[in-house]
Amino acid sequence: MLVHPSIDHNKPLPKIYLIDSIQRLGVNYHFEQEINDVLQLIHNTYVQNGTIILEEEEKDLHSLALLFRLLRHQGYRISSDVFEKFKDEKGNISETITKDVEGMLSLYEAAHFRVHGEQILDEALQFTSSHLQLMTTTQLTPSSLAAKVNHSLRHPLLKSLPRLMACHYISIYQQHPSHHKTLLDLAKLDFNMLQKLHQKEVGNISKWWKELDFGTKLPFARNRMVECYFWILGVYFEPCYSLARKITTKVICIASILDDIYDVYGTFEELQLFTKAIDRWDISCMESLPEYMRYCYQALLDVYEEIEKEMMKQGRAFCVNYAKHEMKRLVQAYFEEAKWLNSNYTPTFEEYMVIAQISCGYFMLTATSFIGMGSIANEEAFQWLANDPKIIRASALICRLMDDVVSNELEQKRGHVASAIECYMKKHGVTKEETIEELKREVISGWKDINEECLGPTQVAKPLLMRVLNLCRVIDVLYTESDGYANSEGATKDYIAALLLNPFHL
Repeated sequence: MLVHPSIDHNKPLPKIYLIDSIQRLGVNYHFEQEINDVLQLIHNTYVQNGTIILEEEEKDLHSLALLFRLLRHQGYRISSDVFEKFKDEKGNISETITKDVEGMLSLYEAAHFRVHGEQILDEALQFTSSHLQLMTTTQLTPSSLAAKVNHSLRHPLLKSLPRLMACHYISIYQQHPSHHKTLLDLAKLDFNMLQKLHQKEVGNISKWWKELDFGTKLPFARNRMVECYFWILGVYFEPCYSLARKITTKVICIASILDDIYDVYGTFEELQLFTKAIDRWDISCMESLPEYMRYCYQALLDVYEEIEKEMMKQGRAFCVNYAKHEMKRLVQAYFEEAKWLNSNYTPTFEEYMVIAQISCGYFMLTATSFIGMGSIANEEAFQWLANDPKIIRASALICRLMDDVVSNELEQKRGHVASAIECYMKKHGVTKEETIEELKREVISGWKDINEECLGPTQVAKPLLMRVLNLCRVIDVLYTESDGYANSEGATKDYIAALLLNPFHL
C-alpha cells in the first residue's frame, strides 16, 4: 500500500498524505513496520537538527503541519520553530492563513502535539481554534466544511479514539474524488471484521456479568458492563489484544462496583472491614463481611485468580502481583475519601490530589492494561509503572480533574467528598468559574506532559505508552461535556452503537 505505483519516491508529500489516510481509516495497525520505515526515511532525508527541511514549493502550511504531526506522533523530536514563518511583522500568527482552511485545520491538529515551552504552538492552537470556530458560525461557509471543522474542534486527532475516528473518516473518505478504492474497501472490511470480534467478546463478558447477578444482589450499584467494555475498547481494539480486553474489562467492572460500595452504600464501619479484607486478599476474610460485600469480594478474588491462571500459561505470573498492589492502592484511596466524608473534613487541595489521582483508577487500569500486552510488558516495565512515572501521573491528573469538573454538581448534591473544585476554591478564595478555568489549564499541562513522554527515546516500549495515551483519550471522549459514564444515554450510547452495532455496507 505504501509503495503504490502512483507515488514518487523522491517526494515525501504523497507518502505522508497516504499515511494520514491509513491512520485516520484505522488500518495503520496492519502497516506499522511500513509506516515506521517510511517516516524514518523521511526523517533522515528531510529533517536536519530537528528542523523540517522541504523544497520551497512543498512548504505550504497544510503539508508542513501534517508532516510535523506525523513525525511527532511517531516519537521524533521535531522543532516547532518551522511555524515561525507563518507569523507577521508584529510577531503574531499571520491573518493570511485564515484563507487556507485546510492549512488551518492541519495546523490546529499539529498544535495539539505541543510540549511545555512551545509558545508558537500555544499561539497557533488559540489562533486556529478561534478562527475555525468563527468559520462554523458564518453562512458563507459551506455546510459540509462547517461539519468537518466542527468535528475537528470537538475531536482533535490527538484526543480521538482510533475506532471512533475510523468510523467517522470512512464516511468522509469515500466522498473524496481521489480516494483509493482498495484502501477504502480494506477499511470497511477491517472495521466490520473487528466489530464482529468485539461483539463476540462483549457477548462472552456479558454472560460472566449476568452470572454474577449484581443487579439483584447489589441493586444500588451501576450496571455499566457495556460502557466498561467500550472504555477498554478505547484502550486497545486490535485482535491480538482480545485477552487483554477481557481481563481489563472484568477488572474495571469490579472496580466500578467497589466505587459504588465506598461512594454511596457502605457504612463507615463496613468499609473498614472491607478495606482490611481486600488488603489481606484471603478468602477466609469473607466471614467478617456483610452479605452484600461478600458477593463483590468473591468476584474480585475470582477475577484475579482467572488472570493468574492465564498468566501462568505465558510464564508471566509476576505481573499479577503488581496489578493486585494497584487494586489495593485504589481501594485504600477510596477508604481515605470515605474517612474524609465520615469526619466532614475538607482536605487541602494538595491532600486531595494525592489521594484523588489514585482513586480515579488510572494507576490501577494502566497496570491491568499491561497484563495482556505480552512479552513487551516485562517485569522491568511493571517496575517502571510501580514508580508512578510522569506520564501516568499526568493521565491520572487529566482523568481526575475532567471527572470532577463535569460531575461536581451531581456528586455534591448526593453527599460526596469535596472535589478538586471545593478544595481549590477554599485554598485560593476564588469563584467556581475561576477554579474550573484553572483546572482546565492543569489538564492542558497534563496533555503536554503526555506528549513529552511519548517522544523518543522512551523508557518503555512505545505500545505500552499508547495504552496510557488511549486511556487519556477515553476520558476526553466521555468527560469533556458531561459524565458520559454515569449518564450514558446520550453521546456514549451513540458511540457504543457506532462501534458495536452498525457495520459499513460494502
